[in-house]
Amino acid sequence: MVRIVDYKTFEKENGENFYCLVVQGGLEAVKSQQTGRTYFTARTATVPTTFDEQTCSGLIGEKISGVVKKVETDPYDYTVTETGEIIQLNHRYEYVSDEDNIIESNVVQHDLVH
Repeated sequence: MVRIVDYKTFEKENGENFYCLVVQGGLEAVKSQQTGRTYFTARTATVPTTFDEQTCSGLIGEKISGVVKKVETDPYDYTVTETGEIIQLNHRYEYVSDEDNIIESNVVQHDLVH
């Protein structure tokens, strides 16, 4: 289950605005690579919508079935907002419906069958 925690406004190439919902997964315990101590976090993902700003605003707090999963990507630079440090990442977080998550978890990839 994920919860809608916010929305963001983006501008299309033609100058029109569109809106994305920010969804957050459940609580996770993670061990710090630097200190070795455990801390709590929650993964978030941004999901495009066809909604207007008023609808997006009204959806904050709603829960929907699904998960936020870590997805591997090509490496890219990311600026840490708090410190300004530029780091290289090779993943992003994305919302996956319960149905798609079950299919991903249970279907054998074509490449592995041959």
